[in-house]
Amino acid sequence: MAEEELKKSADADKGSDKPPELDAKAEFAKLLSTRSGGVYMPPARLRALQAAAAQDKSSAEYQRLSWDALRKSITGIVNRVNIANIKNVVPELFGENLIRGRGLFARSIMKAQAASLPFTPVFATLVAIINTKLPQVGELVLTRLISQFRRSFKRNDKIVCNATTMFIAHLVNQVVAHEIIALQILVLLLEKPTDDSVEIAVSFMREVGAFLAENAPKASAGVFERFRAVLHEGTIDKRVQYMIEVLMQVRKDKFKDNPIIPEGLDLVLEEEQITHRIALDDELQVQEGLNLFKVDPNYLDNEEKYKEIKAEILGEGSDDESGSGSEEDDEDEEHDAPVADKEGIEDRTETNLINLRRVIYLTIMNALSFEEAVHKLMKVNIQEGQEIELCKMVIECCSQERSYSNFYGLIGERFAKINRVWCECYEECFKTYFDTIHRYETNRLRNIARFFGHLFATDSISWAVLSVVKMNEDDTTSSSRIFIKIMLQEVNEQMGLKMVTERFKDPEVTESCRGMFPLDNPKNTRFSINYFTSIGLGAITEEMREHLKVSLISFLFM
Repeated sequence: MAEEELKKSADADKGSDKPPELDAKAEFAKLLSTRSGGVYMPPARLRALQAAAAQDKSSAEYQRLSWDALRKSITGIVNRVNIANIKNVVPELFGENLIRGRGLFARSIMKAQAASLPFTPVFATLVAIINTKLPQVGELVLTRLISQFRRSFKRNDKIVCNATTMFIAHLVNQVVAHEIIALQILVLLLEKPTDDSVEIAVSFMREVGAFLAENAPKASAGVFERFRAVLHEGTIDKRVQYMIEVLMQVRKDKFKDNPIIPEGLDLVLEEEQITHRIALDDELQVQEGLNLFKVDPNYLDNEEKYKEIKAEILGEGSDDESGSGSEEDDEDEEHDAPVADKEGIEDRTETNLINLRRVIYLTIMNALSFEEAVHKLMKVNIQEGQEIELCKMVIECCSQERSYSNFYGLIGERFAKINRVWCECYEECFKTYFDTIHRYETNRLRNIARFFGHLFATDSISWAVLSVVKMNEDDTTSSSRIFIKIMLQEVNEQMGLKMVTERFKDPEVTESCRGMFPLDNPKNTRFSINYFTSIGLGAITEEMREHLKVSLISFLFM
C-alpha cells in the first residue's frame, strides 16, 4: 500500500510540472479585484487575456484592459511633450479618448508639471490647445488646480502651493483661466503676509504679471501697491524683502524675461480661445471618480461617438493623414486617387481638392523642420496642374501664424529652386495675392509680404513679376502700399541697401519695374519718390530724381 501511495504521489508531482491551463475569467476576476497597474502580468499571459477579452468588446474585462492602455498612453504622451514636438503630440493626444480619460489626463499633466516646473509653459499650452476642442477637459484641469491650491495653502505646503500657482499663472496667460482667479490668489497670499506666502506671491506675479499689466492694469497696480506696503512694514525676512525689490525691477523692465507666452508656444488662435471663469471660493467639482476604472454599459456607443469627435477635430481620415506622410499612406492615396478617373466619374464637389489641401496642411503642421516638410510634401500625390494648390497652402499656413516664421519662407525657397514649375507657381501666386491683398487683415498681410520678400531676397522667383506693381496714387491702395513696404523692407534686411539698389539698376529688372518707378507723369514720379523715401529706400529713386530735375529744367527753358 505504501508503495502504491508513493507511486501516486510521484505521478502527481510529475503532473504538477505541467503548466496549468489559463482560465481567462478567473484571471480577469483577479485583475479586477486589484489596483490598476499594481500587478505584473507576463507578456504571454497578457496576450492570451487580451485575445480572450477581445471576443466581447463590451465586457468588463475588455474595458479594463482598454482603460489600462489608455492610462499608459496618456501618461507617456504627456511625459514626452516639449516645445519642439508639441505640434506632433497634440494629434496623438486627440487620438486617445480624452473624454473618457479626462481624469487621467488631468492627473498626469499635474504630476508632470509638479515634477518639472521649467516645462510649465509647455503643459499650459497643451491644455490650452485641448481646451479649444474639448473645454470640459480644460475646465477639469483648472478646477483640480484651484482645489489643490486651496488644500496646500491650508496645510502650509509651500512646494505644492508654488507648483500649483505657477501652473495657474500660465493657464491665465493662455486665457484658459480668467484673470480674476490670479487676482484672488494674490489677495489671499498678501492678506496676512508671511515669508512663505509673500515668496509664493512674488513667484506667481513674475509669471502672470505681464498678462495682468496688459489686461488689468489698475488691478495690477493695486497688487504692486500691496507689495510695497508689505515691504515698508518690514515684518518679513530680509531675503523676502529683497525678492520684492527684484520684482519691482522686473516690473520696470516690463517683464522682458517673463513674457506672457514664450516663443514657439503661441499656438492658439484668439478666436478659438475658451476662458473658464472659476473663482477661488466657488464650490468645486473635482470629480475624483474619473481617475478610477468603472464599467461603462454604453462603452461601444461612447467609443463610436468619440471617433466621430476625433474625426471632426483632426479632419476626416486623420488617422491616415496624421502619420506624417508615411510611404504607406502615400501609396494608398496614389491608388485611391485615380479611381474616379477610371470609372469615368467627374468630381464636381472638389472633394479631392479639399482632401489634398488637408493632407498638405497636416504634413506642414507635423513637420519639425523645413527640410522634413519639403521631403514629405514631395511625396504627396499631386496631379498635374494642381501644383499651385501646394504653393497656396504654404502661403495660407504662413499667413495664419501670429508672427512671421522663416520656416515657411525656407519651404517656398526650396520648392522654387527644385523645379521651374514650382517657381512659376509662386510667381503666379504673387500676382494673385497682390491683386487681392486688400482682403486680408493686417497680420496676415504682413506675413504674406515677408514670405514673398524672402523669395525675392533669395532669388527664388524672378524680379520680373514686380511688373504688376504700379506705384501711383490711382493704382494702389493702402493695403497694397503696406504690402510693398513690408516686402521690400524684408528684402532690404536680407540683402542690404547697396545690393537692392544694384539689383534695381539691372537692365532687365529696370524694364520690368517701370510701373514701380514711373517716368511718364511728374505727379506719379513724385508720388513714387516720396513713397520709397518714406520707407527708407530713397537710394533706389535716383533715376526718377534725375528725370524729374531734367524735366523741370526743360519746362523752365521752354
